[in-house]
Amino acid sequence: MSQSLDVNSLLENITGKLQQHLQLRNISEPLMIGIHTGGAWVASALHQKLQLNQPLGTLNISFYRDDFTRIGMHPQVQPSDLPFDIEDRHIILVDDVLHTGRTIRAALNEIFDYGRPASVTLAVLVDRGGRELPFCADICGQHLQLEANQHVKLSGPEPLELKVQTA
Repeated sequence: MSQSLDVNSLLENITGKLQQHLQLRNISEPLMIGIHTGGAWVASALHQKLQLNQPLGTLNISFYRDDFTRIGMHPQVQPSDLPFDIEDRHIILVDDVLHTGRTIRAALNEIFDYGRPASVTLAVLVDRGGRELPFCADICGQHLQLEANQHVKLSGPEPLELKVQTA
């Protein structure tokens, strides 16, 4: 059994919140980085909606995961692509689903290997709760309360579809 969520409405919601956030913090030229793969898809859509001038960056955090030794390497690891200098820049880090916080920890570890940004704003399509590490999104499309047997599945990139599935 699955329930679909309106991705376009969530993206519009996030875009408006990001515009307000950037304006309040007086940030004019942020850099956007999406986490492979779903976060990169969401970041691509947001990057276009915000009409950012800098290229979109992507992170593949496979080597930074704390469960790497347990789950092994994904057979098709893509390299990270940060086509800009992040030193003293304002970063918008984008992921599809915020759950335990471990993906965000790994992404921040990798970002800081490239330099020290002025700030990092975390934007997620969905926050499903269940944190194991103390991270929260600055910008969130929707908060969900899920049962233990439910999970969120994003498919894409075209079209982006988001479903809550019951195992």
